[in-house]
Amino acid sequence: METIVVRVVLAVAVITALSYLLGVIARRIGQPAVVGQLFAGILLGPSVLGRLPGNPGTALIPLVIRPYLTVVAQLALVLFLFFVGYELNRKLLRRRMHAVPLIAVAAFVVPMLLGAGSTVVFADWFAATGAPAVEHQAFVLFVAVALSITAVPVLAGIIAERGLGGTVVGVVAMTSAGIIDALGWLALTGAMLKADAGGGQRPWAITLLLLVVYVLVMVFVARPVLGRLRRGALAAGRSAASLLPVAATFAMASAWVTGALGLHVILGAFIAGLVMPRDEDGQPDPALLTAVEKAGGVLLPVFFVVSGLATDVGALRAADLGLLGVICVAATVGKLGAGLLAARLSGLSWRDATSVGIMLNTRGLTELAVLNVGLQAGFISGRLYTVFVLMALLTTAATGPLLGLLGRRPAVVAEPEPVAVGGGGHPA
Repeated sequence: METIVVRVVLAVAVITALSYLLGVIARRIGQPAVVGQLFAGILLGPSVLGRLPGNPGTALIPLVIRPYLTVVAQLALVLFLFFVGYELNRKLLRRRMHAVPLIAVAAFVVPMLLGAGSTVVFADWFAATGAPAVEHQAFVLFVAVALSITAVPVLAGIIAERGLGGTVVGVVAMTSAGIIDALGWLALTGAMLKADAGGGQRPWAITLLLLVVYVLVMVFVARPVLGRLRRGALAAGRSAASLLPVAATFAMASAWVTGALGLHVILGAFIAGLVMPRDEDGQPDPALLTAVEKAGGVLLPVFFVVSGLATDVGALRAADLGLLGVICVAATVGKLGAGLLAARLSGLSWRDATSVGIMLNTRGLTELAVLNVGLQAGFISGRLYTVFVLMALLTTAATGPLLGLLGRRPAVVAEPEPVAVGGGGHPA
């Protein structure tokens, strides 16, 4: 056991260092850090090191320690999804409502329809990657969700880095992405229920009822208790960051509940983040948000590497590459195209509408979290998982260059609004 612990510690050290290095390089070339960190996972996996003589990837990360790294990755993912849920600014979601509903619905529904349609038109290509372990309707719904995701944390970082926080496009894109994110997790929950991914322990209707009861308990019992703890800490002169152990316990406990319901642990973490008390103006507490971000960010590179270990680019066949092209086109047309047209119909200029569409096509770590759920629950196989990971990488990497092509900075809103607290320091 001591040998395993030593190997895990060494592997985490290598993962952290390499992810940090490639994340810095990604930022230097105008890309989000998530692009470099994801490439670190691919580099250590079978796609690169696994192809070299002697398979040095296995020497660095032996098969015997990978289950332990998976546990670490899931813990980091729980904290990250709590961070995502807590970061959503509910007050911001209520602003710019003349433009946001149409944009959010279009950029969520159209990619879902294109994703679902692609499973019918290109059924043979999907089938060639391996049969899913769930019923067909659940598989179709999952593919639809996978194409509809927008990565709120990555988008917040891009907006902050480019100084778009006080612009119309920054506010509209971030607000729309927040709504899309919430709808996406709701749809993913529906896919999990449809697939009965919990192993058939209970009828899906009972699981849904238990989930509704759980959410009500979180809102009407847990949230008031947490609110009193927060007010007590602030009244005693302590920073909200002192509540990090409470927040982490809350996130883990919530994750355990949804896991016990047969859903995924990260769904419970996201719900916990949404329920966590905020300031009176609806914004998350900056001190606590930063503390959670740092706590989860330390181990988050392990998740990228675990994702990379399941990604084998060399195993893809010609039909898989064709499917990758189809999925990238459907994902981009659904997000960028639908978001652009909806923003234009909402009164934005063509330039601003194009910026909104481009930003909504960002996927990043949130997409990887969804794919992780799909792989574990049997929605997708290893090769199809690789195809979707590459789609997430390509669409995210395209965001910066496409925004750069538009040139000048968009117009500033009359009253600048914060896009996201701590947006410039996202790990992803």
